[in-house]
Amino acid sequence: MTQHLGGYQYELYLQGMADQVPPFTTDPTRLAESAREILAAGPFWYVEGGAGSGATMRANRDAFDKWRIVPRMLRDATARDVSTTVLGTRMPAPVLLAPVGVQSIVHEDGELATARAANALGVPMVLSTASSNTIEDVAVANGTGPRWFQLYWPNDPDLCVSILSRAAKAGFSTLVVTLDTWTLAWRPNDLDNAYLPFIRGTGTAIPFSDPVFRDGLAQPPEDDIPSAVLKWIPMFTGTDRNWEALPFLREHWEGPIVLKGIQHVDDARRAADAGMDGIVVSNHGGRQVDGAIASLDALPPIVNAVGDRLEVLFDSGVRTGADVFKALALGAKAVLLGRPYVWGLAHAGEAGVRHVVRSILADFDLTVALSGHRSVAELTAGSLSRVS
Repeated sequence: MTQHLGGYQYELYLQGMADQVPPFTTDPTRLAESAREILAAGPFWYVEGGAGSGATMRANRDAFDKWRIVPRMLRDATARDVSTTVLGTRMPAPVLLAPVGVQSIVHEDGELATARAANALGVPMVLSTASSNTIEDVAVANGTGPRWFQLYWPNDPDLCVSILSRAAKAGFSTLVVTLDTWTLAWRPNDLDNAYLPFIRGTGTAIPFSDPVFRDGLAQPPEDDIPSAVLKWIPMFTGTDRNWEALPFLREHWEGPIVLKGIQHVDDARRAADAGMDGIVVSNHGGRQVDGAIASLDALPPIVNAVGDRLEVLFDSGVRTGADVFKALALGAKAVLLGRPYVWGLAHAGEAGVRHVVRSILADFDLTVALSGHRSVAELTAGSLSRVS
């Protein structure tokens, strides 16, 4: 039986006896507001902004509000265990840190701080190909923590194989392939600030440190960033692959493979038919298609169609412990947490990530308990009621 994650609230209350308060808010819905006060416009909106009018971001949040938890009483929820195992990865709760790139734009330690925090909490992190730090350095910072690797699929097959080999050697167990960002969406906030960190050589640590990439340059990236960026851009953008390309990944990755960005039932079925181990029902947090279906609305029919054939994970719009509860009750095996932990990083580096993640895990654990459940296996659609 795991220690109750909800105990974090008592740590905070006890600190009050010494007139200490949390370093910043425990309410994840207010994190963006407070981060706006400490970040420049470019970095802030790069994280917070979405595609077009932001309609998909709003839909993601509205979808959570349409579902209400129905608490049950006298269920002996004092003794409970919210830990789980997904694709061979043991975790204290069904929550992973989503792949978020260029984390150094909000804090100088970037992904290294996130990796250390994830290790301290035993929470799996998913490292983005667009990391500000190398695969190897993040692995060292993460120590023995569970870690997955997210791939932005480069157009150069030799470079792709090299990156996958590095990730495997560095102890990343599961490959998460993002499908929905082969080119950037129209993002007015970033355009209004003329802000794209990659063209400044930020978020390019993984390719710039790769021997295959470096062999194709006249000078190393550190000596000629503009030339390296000009080589990087067409190599990582502009090509939408098809289902026939997936065997290449299976040939060069021995562990589980998860496809991220699935929103349609037919695509979920094709992923299962292709022998994938999992999918992430995701609209990239509303960053890619304006006016798209809410990720939570897409989840139940996908689970019904393929939930017995592969692991269905979820992201997009998750903010609170109650959100985690609802996604799990609707069939997700785990959720990926994105923007909230990045705001924690912006506030206080490693300590900030720990504070945000512990807060959300505590909220989730207490929501499970107070709604009358003792494990994540007990969370079903019957735990919820849909409102109009």
